[in-house]
Amino acid sequence: MHTGEIDIITLGCSKNLVDSERVMKQLEVAGWRCVHDAPKPQGEICIINTCGFIGDAKEESINMILQMAERKKKRQLRKLIVMGCLSERYRAELQTELPEVDAYYGKFDFERVIHDLNTDATRDNPRQHPTPSRSILGPFSSYERHLTTPSHYAYLKISEGCNRMCSYCAIPLITGRHKSRPKEEILAEVKWLVSQGVKELNVIAQDLSSYGLDLEHKHLLPELIDEMAQIPGVEWIRLHYAYPTDFPEALLDVMAKHPNVCKYLDIALQHCTDHMLSLMRRHITRAQQDALIRTIRARVPDICIRTTLLVGHPGETEEDFEQLKAWVKEMRFERMGCFAYSDEEGTYANRHYTDDIPQAVKEQRVAELMDIQQAISAEKMQTFVGTTQRVIIDRAEGNYFIGRTQYDSPEVDCEVLISCQHAALSIQTGELYEVKITRAEEFDLYGEII
Repeated sequence: MHTGEIDIITLGCSKNLVDSERVMKQLEVAGWRCVHDAPKPQGEICIINTCGFIGDAKEESINMILQMAERKKKRQLRKLIVMGCLSERYRAELQTELPEVDAYYGKFDFERVIHDLNTDATRDNPRQHPTPSRSILGPFSSYERHLTTPSHYAYLKISEGCNRMCSYCAIPLITGRHKSRPKEEILAEVKWLVSQGVKELNVIAQDLSSYGLDLEHKHLLPELIDEMAQIPGVEWIRLHYAYPTDFPEALLDVMAKHPNVCKYLDIALQHCTDHMLSLMRRHITRAQQDALIRTIRARVPDICIRTTLLVGHPGETEEDFEQLKAWVKEMRFERMGCFAYSDEEGTYANRHYTDDIPQAVKEQRVAELMDIQQAISAEKMQTFVGTTQRVIIDRAEGNYFIGRTQYDSPEVDCEVLISCQHAALSIQTGELYEVKITRAEEFDLYGEII
């Protein structure tokens, strides 16, 4: 059995994390030992799964490659491999500028990593290399993976790619056109995840709204979520990254019907003025967008809407931004993130517009919007005080058990802190408890287990 250790480093989004988990599973079946995101990488081989979405993400990926290349230069690393979105998009340039990397793989040929590593291992030492009990390119490529999240929750990727072609977005250039996974395969993965102890499924895609259109020329997301919710052991289903244009409103009935479908929807809206929605190529008007938000709130009472906004896009005027601030105050989103425009090569905006808004102005607009949202969040969090919420416990930290309500996605949203002094001694990570909320801050709640 091969005893070499491989460090897997994942950068970027949860969709990348799923890819890393699949690579890890296949490598382990082939006899390798894998360590994910080690604080101090020590493996003889390092695989970096990169992000190439915006400037900051690309910079982080390049810096990590350079850091690991330095390890290799000092002979602390035998082989350095880069995969994922950055190398999918810039493979030729990377090969020229960073020859220290032994091999580059894209986002969709990562299974070649396993094949090539095993071939090299066999060539180096045939006796050490194991014979996998099953084909490494067989059933593991569909859904089995090495879960790196806490054992009680996992990410579930239901599709890849995007057809929307928003002006600012490089995702279609990296991932290609939208491709849905077969519903039967997803449901099989859900059952497998439940068998591994997973209670919470965070459903992810570049564009949830389009799920199924390429399979049966109709929206299949409502049907998929309805069937997922009926699988024994599924405690929570949370939906991430819906698109407002052509949103499948039948999904709202499914959310209202099933108590284990979290009253949570991550839907990126980006802006509010017709001027900016047109420049961004969002194919929706403000009136249509506002109507959709009202419909969501009416049909799923108490829903938590998380959205993302983009400021500093070419053509955004002071009037556009003032209207956006007023709109955020009017909509009062439960969760909101905001990003400054990044001019990405090959996008429609890069080819047809001029990136004429100074970076300092972009960052100031982000700060202003987040200040508004902070005040809204503080008010909304106070409404939880005195209520009882179902909370899943993620971890123990210091003097607190830390968990989340159904309205909070892992790592990005609010948390519930429960003092160890007030908690039952039998409390366990990964279990769900009824918690009375006693205090609220801008982004956190405090409570006691009932």
